[in-house]
Amino acid sequence: MEAAEALTLLMSPQGRVDPYPTYERLRAHGPVVQALPGLYVVTGYPEADELLRDPRLGVLDDALRDQVWPNWRESPAISSIARSMLRTNPPDHSRMRRLAAGAFSPRRIAGMRQVVRAQAEALLDDMLERAADGAPVDVLADFAYPLPVGVICALLGVPATDRPLFRRWAGDLTGVLEPEITAEELAVADAGAAELRAYFTELVAARRRTPADDLTTALVQLHDTDGDRLTGDELLANLVVLLVAGFETTTNLLGNGLVVLLRHPGAAAALRADPGLAPAYVEELLRYDSPVQLTTRTSTAPVRCGGLDLPAGSTALLLLGAANRDPRRFPDPQRFDPTRDQAHPLSFGAGPHYCLGAGLARLEAQLAFPMLLRRLPELALAGTPRHRTRLTLRGYQSLPVTLGTPAVADRGTPAGAHPGTP
Repeated sequence: MEAAEALTLLMSPQGRVDPYPTYERLRAHGPVVQALPGLYVVTGYPEADELLRDPRLGVLDDALRDQVWPNWRESPAISSIARSMLRTNPPDHSRMRRLAAGAFSPRRIAGMRQVVRAQAEALLDDMLERAADGAPVDVLADFAYPLPVGVICALLGVPATDRPLFRRWAGDLTGVLEPEITAEELAVADAGAAELRAYFTELVAARRRTPADDLTTALVQLHDTDGDRLTGDELLANLVVLLVAGFETTTNLLGNGLVVLLRHPGAAAALRADPGLAPAYVEELLRYDSPVQLTTRTSTAPVRCGGLDLPAGSTALLLLGAANRDPRRFPDPQRFDPTRDQAHPLSFGAGPHYCLGAGLARLEAQLAFPMLLRRLPELALAGTPRHRTRLTLRGYQSLPVTLGTPAVADRGTPAGAHPGTP
């Protein structure tokens, strides 16, 4: 199959639902392949890692965005993403990232361990109550979504009563992150972005009236005291992106990972018996079925990578899900093996745009998986789960499960009771 043909297949509904066979068709052409004029597809791990870190490559800037979407400033979805740290280059990216980084420092994340654990336990209690009659429950709606959204909303200072609003708005907005989007899909994304911007406009006004100990207040005060450090558009855009990125990827990590574990009962049993294995399991789950499958970069100068010369102005489509299955980096990459030597999957990216919340996502997953498996030893899929037809953010539409008989009086190993307990 020619590279251009494989790329077309990857963008199709079939390719989006299960991209891994198409990744291998693209990999057959080499770790970097020119699929279309000016477009290079990267499936190799070292090549993707190299390009993510190369300062000659960056995200789409305003001038190039004008060529792709001449009216992008009128789109709430595109402009929200474009004005955030997610889609800006240094020095603007570095400036905005520094302002939010303190909320995601290793020390701050470590201090959230008991908060995350308590939220997860409470969600599991509620899920058990809803499933008391033995009927299936949707573990995405009842656990994998509310856990990360609760955590990021606590950081941002979003009231608990407002949290159910965000799943649809965020799901609509993230359509704009796909490599291809129709006019109809963009209209849906714009509607979601408009709702989110309106919500945060009100929250910003509330924090001006009544400051609180949260990230929203901190960013509002930075803007109000020094607009050069954070403009009004940047304030709203980054609040929207911090919320959406704070739970979309983690929800997918929890959903994708749980399906993998339930389809590998031996591995699940080992983690159930020893929660100290959770960090290695989470790294392998990130590698095996990454919640973020791709990102793009544009070259500002000629770059040579993977044996090919990428001229200035080239676009690199970095297939992170394919890089995570590069056999040069991960032997027998199609096999789920949490005992393999870890080699840092690229699921959270690399370089300047490395995911700000990666440590928080890892913490949530390291606590959640052992807890689910230990308290619900009979947890099982209720039917065949269906993926969303999204490629960039890979996850399930819903995830019905049966809980079986919960473990008696088992709320997980208390922190500190096991030297490796997460």
